[in-house]
Amino acid sequence: MSKQAIAAAGEDYSTQRLTQRYRFSDPNMDLFFLGALGWAPAGGISAGEAFQVSTMIEDGDADSWASAFEAQGETLIVQADQWVARGETRAAGETRLRAFTCFRLAWQFVAPGERFLALFHRSQYFFDVAMEELGLPSERFAVPYGGSTLPGHFFRASDPSAPTILVIGGADTCHEDRFLSQGRYYIERGYNVALADLPGQGATPADGLFWEPETEKATGAVLDFLIASYRVDISRLALLGMSLGGYFAARSAAEEPRLAAVIATPVLANPSELFTAAASSYSNPSQAARRNMEVLMWKGGTNDLPSLARKWEGKCADPAKVQMPFLSVLGTQEGGVWQKQTRRWSEGVSSFGSQLLVLGPETGADAHCQGNNPLRLVQEVHAWLNTVFSTP
Repeated sequence: MSKQAIAAAGEDYSTQRLTQRYRFSDPNMDLFFLGALGWAPAGGISAGEAFQVSTMIEDGDADSWASAFEAQGETLIVQADQWVARGETRAAGETRLRAFTCFRLAWQFVAPGERFLALFHRSQYFFDVAMEELGLPSERFAVPYGGSTLPGHFFRASDPSAPTILVIGGADTCHEDRFLSQGRYYIERGYNVALADLPGQGATPADGLFWEPETEKATGAVLDFLIASYRVDISRLALLGMSLGGYFAARSAAEEPRLAAVIATPVLANPSELFTAAASSYSNPSQAARRNMEVLMWKGGTNDLPSLARKWEGKCADPAKVQMPFLSVLGTQEGGVWQKQTRRWSEGVSSFGSQLLVLGPETGADAHCQGNNPLRLVQEVHAWLNTVFSTP
C-alpha cells in the first residue's frame, strides 16, 4: 500500500507502540525506558536505578541516553568486583546482569559503527559473566548460516522431557535481552529455553546478515542446530516471536512444519504495510528517533523506509498454511497496523487450539509486546502451552 493509498483510506494505519506516556515525551525513549522497568523483576536494573539514570537524560537526546546508561553500567561493574572480593559470587552475578542491562540500553540510540559495536560486545561479555556467576545452565551457541553465524544461548532444563521454547525478538532487540523479558521466567517454569538472533537482529548486520522475508530458512537452521546439539523434542517445541519477530513467527508457522506451537505478540503478516505506514508518519524526528532509524535501516540492509517497504512488497505470511496451534497476542496500546494485522491473522488461522488473546489496560500488559508487564505474557503463554502439550 502506497503513502497515497494510506492517506486516501482514512483508516487507522498508525504504527505507534505506546499510547500512554510513562517518563519521556519522546516516544522512542519512553518505549525503551518502559522496557527497562519491565526487565527489573527478571534481574535488570531496578525501577529506582532506571529513574535515577533518567534524570541524567535530556528528552529526545540520544547522546545523553547512551552516556547515562553506560556510566551506570561502569558503576555496577565496580560494585560487582567488590562483591567478588568479598566472596559474594551471587551478588556479583546479580550486579553484572544489571550492568549488562545498562550497556544494552546504552546502544539503543547509537548509530551503527565502532561505538555501537563496542557497547554491544561489552553487554554480551557481562551477560555471559553474569550467567556463570549466577550458576544458570547457559551455553552460548553459534548456528552456521549465510556465510556467518546466528548467535544464541541455550538453557537446559533438569527434566529431560521438558518442553522447549525458542524466543525470537524483533527489530530493536538482541537475544540476550529476551532473557530478561521472557527467558528467565520460562527457565524457572522448567522449560528448555533457546534464545537466538535471526538475520538482522543483534549485531548480525556487522557480519552481512540482514532481515530476510523468507525467515523460515533461518528458523529452520536454528531448529536443525537445536535438534542436533541438544536433542530437542520437536513434538514439544514452541516458538515465541515478538514485534518484528511476530512476522518471523507467523512466517515460520506457515512454512516450517516442525514447530509444535507458535506464539506471536503482536502478529505481523505483511511487514511492507508497516514499513510504508511508518514512512508516511516519519517527520521532524528527534535525535533519538533518527539514530534508532539508522540502526533499523542497517539491520534491514537498506537506506530508508520507502526502500525497505519496496524490498518487502509482496512478502507475507499466509495464515491458511498454519497447521499447528497458534496464539496471537495483542495489547490494546498497539497502533492500527498491529491491531489490524493481528486480528486478520487470527481470523485466518483455523488450526486446532489457536486463539486470539487481547490484553487491555486493566492487565497492565497492554503496551507493545507487553513491555509494561512481561510476566503476564509469560503466564498466558505457559497456561496455553500446558493445554496444547497436554492434548493427545
